[in-house]
Amino acid sequence: MLNEIGSYEAKTKLPEILRRVEAGEAFTITNRGKAVADVVPSRASSKNRTLLAIDNILSAKKHSVTDGELNELKETGRK
Repeated sequence: MLNEIGSYEAKTKLPEILRRVEAGEAFTITNRGKAVADVVPSRASSKNRTLLAIDNILSAKKHSVTDGELNELKETGRK
């Protein structure tokens, strides 16, 4: 659900609104009670977060564990 905010309040609180939108919230800006615009998180930032997550997963996969390390971990867990 979109939070409604008047155009004057949106103008005076724009930095705060943008921080909240960046965090995932969405707003409908109204002018004299009539909805005129929706401010929603950018799809580009979602795409950037997705690409970053993929990069993190791929870099984590590059670290391989040897059989010796696995056996050592098994033995440590059995104590």
